[in-house]
Amino acid sequence: MDLWLLLGLVPALGLGAAGRYWWARRPPSRPAPSAAAPVAGAVPNPALSAVRAVLEALPDACIVVDATGRVVVRNAAAGELTAAAEGKPLASSLRIPGVLQAIERVVDGNPAEETEFVLPAPVERTIEAHIAPLAIGGGPMAMAFLYDTTLVTRVERMRADFVANASHELRTPLTSLSGFIETIRGPAKDDKEAQERFLEIMQEQAARMRRLIDDLLSLSRIELNEHVRPSGKADLVAIARDVVDAAQPMLGRAKVKVHIEAEPGAGPVLGERDELVQVVQNLLDNAVKYGGDGGDVMIRIGEASETTTACAIIDKGPGIAREHLPRLTERFYRVDAKTSRERGGTGLGLAIVKHILNRHRGRLEIESEPGKGSRFTIHLPTWIAAAP
Repeated sequence: MDLWLLLGLVPALGLGAAGRYWWARRPPSRPAPSAAAPVAGAVPNPALSAVRAVLEALPDACIVVDATGRVVVRNAAAGELTAAAEGKPLASSLRIPGVLQAIERVVDGNPAEETEFVLPAPVERTIEAHIAPLAIGGGPMAMAFLYDTTLVTRVERMRADFVANASHELRTPLTSLSGFIETIRGPAKDDKEAQERFLEIMQEQAARMRRLIDDLLSLSRIELNEHVRPSGKADLVAIARDVVDAAQPMLGRAKVKVHIEAEPGAGPVLGERDELVQVVQNLLDNAVKYGGDGGDVMIRIGEASETTTACAIIDKGPGIAREHLPRLTERFYRVDAKTSRERGGTGLGLAIVKHILNRHRGRLEIESEPGKGSRFTIHLPTWIAAAP
């Protein structure tokens, strides 16, 4: 590419104003993706070829739109983020009125604009858009530079949520601990029997706080990477067996037996093993804690469809009323708060399950009826071997 052309593109692309986006916050260097194919039937344009080469070298999504609203050039990152196709109207793949209107204003000769929007599917993502005029011949155009700020946004939200949730949920056990300490140092100062009883309760409250903090940190880590889909291979049958083996002490105390049934077609799934272990473990813990002491729990794994594999955890407990089912995956939502706390629940187990499944592009199905037990079924994409 000629030096004069490259230097002419820099101000046109608005990189002076948007440099902080892709230079200061660019990800680690990676091989540049292959250049997008030219639009069929388009007249070759050396300037557009140069623009395409520049855009493909950038790590984030960039789209050039003409006065009719059609995509003239876009890099591979833009195709992945918005499914925008060259020669097609941008509105057909990016249905965000604020962005489309900003592009129209810039194409009409107005100054560069910045805006922010949210892509709701498949996982919610926050995008910052910098839109600048581009004059390279062939009529007025605008370049939209799209930077994914999901990680930054989630870190800020996670920090605020963590402080709010931790301060609310830790207040009760901390108040209890303070009260017992005052009692031991005061009225029960010489009562050894009372001291032993209070110290045991204090130990339980400290353990509860530790579990709560562990779950909050776990949930925060999962939410941080929820928009990044895992690409590994995991065996749900092996995971279920490992979880049950590790839970034997708890099962023995609760006098609960767990049966694992692997149906035909129960192949591996697409996912991260450690996170799926946490999913099965949380669902099994719930089945044992709230499914009724001395009962049996069934873990059934099998093919749910041509593209998904299901793992169901079934208990014979008291069941859950219908009005509670839609809210079970909310943070700190409990059907019976008193019973949950007595049994060591933090109110975060199903929220963790939901966010892990969101990351895996899976889903949780809950079926329950009072007096008839509960069935929690996770649906995950089946792992498909890549073609040789």
